[in-house]
Amino acid sequence: MKTLSLGQRVAEEERADLASYFVETEHWRRVWEGDVDIVLAPKGGGKSAIYSMLVSRESDLFDRGILLAPGENPTGAPAFDQVDSDPPTSEMEFVGLWKLYFLTLVAQVLDNYEVRGSASTRLIGQLREAGLLTGELGKRTLVRRVMDYVRRYFNPSSAETTVSVDPTTSVPTAFTAKITFGEASVPTQVVGALNVDDLYLLADEALETVGYQLWLVLDRLDVAFAESRDLEKNALRALFRAYRDLQPLSHIWLKIFLRSDIWRDITAEGFREASHFTRELSLAWNNATLLQLVMQRLVRNQGLCRYYGVQPMTVLASVHEQRILFERVYPPQVDLGTRKPKTFDWCLARTKDGHDEPTPRELIHLLSATRDRQLRRYEIGEPPPAGEALFDRQALKDALPEVSEVRLTKTLYAEYSALKPHLERLEGQKTHHNDASLAAVWGIEESEARTIADRLVEVGFFERRGDRQQPTYWVPFMYRPALKLIQGSADGVAPVSDDTEPG
Repeated sequence: MKTLSLGQRVAEEERADLASYFVETEHWRRVWEGDVDIVLAPKGGGKSAIYSMLVSRESDLFDRGILLAPGENPTGAPAFDQVDSDPPTSEMEFVGLWKLYFLTLVAQVLDNYEVRGSASTRLIGQLREAGLLTGELGKRTLVRRVMDYVRRYFNPSSAETTVSVDPTTSVPTAFTAKITFGEASVPTQVVGALNVDDLYLLADEALETVGYQLWLVLDRLDVAFAESRDLEKNALRALFRAYRDLQPLSHIWLKIFLRSDIWRDITAEGFREASHFTRELSLAWNNATLLQLVMQRLVRNQGLCRYYGVQPMTVLASVHEQRILFERVYPPQVDLGTRKPKTFDWCLARTKDGHDEPTPRELIHLLSATRDRQLRRYEIGEPPPAGEALFDRQALKDALPEVSEVRLTKTLYAEYSALKPHLERLEGQKTHHNDASLAAVWGIEESEARTIADRLVEVGFFERRGDRQQPTYWVPFMYRPALKLIQGSADGVAPVSDDTEPG
């Protein structure tokens, strides 16, 4: 039991082991084959696992004629978080930031792989003259340098320190626009200056000469601009406009991994470019794929396989065998009764949000926390589970509050701080409300309560029921323990018949 592990719930924290239990779904195949540029998934829905697998298999991609250029740091401070304190002042400037940053990453890869030729030489030389390709710059430093360059270009009267740096001495020099953007005016037209789009054509030509593609891959966008919702919208709208401008290139592909709720936010007010994006994929999980995900992690534990006398490949080849083994490892039911769900279905029901979306992250967290609770039960002298099961029903119940608390504080409170006071006022309240009951809890008018409730529906805290004229709001099981919610309907709200299980 002590050696049993289901891995980390967050893909960034388990890069070394991810390959051993990564589920190569049809979604993965489409990304791996290059059919997809935009990968959308709910938080914890597996997009970062796919991203991490791409990065970890860089050598395999190289063998297929694909060079990889990650656009973000895999862990630690995001490269773009510094944009929060000093953001671009216009959309054109933001698009210029993205395009010049990506272009510099492309040039770094061409230089590192010693791609030689007139096109690559001219591209690399232009970026070096602009002070953007000097040594092995970290991504945060590179973002800052590109930001300064773009700002000096679009705001020539700015009092900011100049960015042009002598590539030999690293001493700042007077700003001269070696790279230009669109039709914007240039403070100083210089002989030999090139438009950023022309430089991309040089990069495309350089890659065509050697017969390679280059994939620019970008993840962690949910934390890059987390401090400001408006900034996040502006930044990501500019990102997708940059993506649109790069689409005509034949050897450079931008691959964006983004949370689906953030995509909904940036398109909610209208986004014409969205209709032109056809190479996108929305990750969706169902009972079978989530069961396979869990079993991939369980059967990599050799001791467990010996104990149950099973072969990993035999189990993974059959959904039926996976279900059988799961029901041997865990108790048949958590809540006993002929109308109560089996344990795996109970786990899914308690790790869904208001969008009715089960995600790998919370499911793995629940089962990992169950392991910890079972060990604690052994330590205090509780009897072992009945039969051959490794886990007791109570261990699963005891694990749920931890999952609930982490989801509430690290997702809702952390990412939607404006909603935190309203959520905290719901502590100890019932799980089913309408506009009137919420207005009473929050001490506001019903119209304002509906506006806040609609926002809580958007972020997945509430599931909306009823019709649009007289909606009611139901809290999923995942959030109930953390807020100590009481099952049932608030005064004046018609009771629901299925409150014991999600609708």
